[in-house]
Amino acid sequence: MAEEHRCQAPKLCANNCGLIGSPATQNLCSKCHRDLQLKQHRSSSAKHAVNQTSIPSPSSFSSVSSSSSADKDAGSVAETKAAEVVEVEVRPKRCLSCNKRVGLTGFKCRCGMVFCGIHRYPEEHGCKFDFKAMGKQQIAQANPVVKAIKLHKI
Repeated sequence: MAEEHRCQAPKLCANNCGLIGSPATQNLCSKCHRDLQLKQHRSSSAKHAVNQTSIPSPSSFSSVSSSSSADKDAGSVAETKAAEVVEVEVRPKRCLSCNKRVGLTGFKCRCGMVFCGIHRYPEEHGCKFDFKAMGKQQIAQANPVVKAIKLHKI
């Protein structure tokens, strides 16, 4: 049986891409087989998203209700849900004090702003954040009050 397998001529891919297919991958080459699996996975995940019932948030409800009935097919619903999930945080590209470009090396202060290397310290940019109150709050959370049980005197 092994000799029969060796003697067979290689078969071309079923998609006619010019590469050699394998019987283990439905006579497809590795690239076409991978593409086929990817399409099947996408279609099954889209069906799962459509079948999944959930309560929409107010923002997603308004976006879905404003679209026409022709746009409410499975593809558009899946795309709108995917668009809502992916939200990219955009960081400012300039220092708030000197307007210098900081790019990826900007320092985010506790006050929420981005500063360059010179103005990264709270004293340098006149930060209004209350570090003292934050420290007290962290200490209070980390060290709860411990009281011993009162003993009755005999």
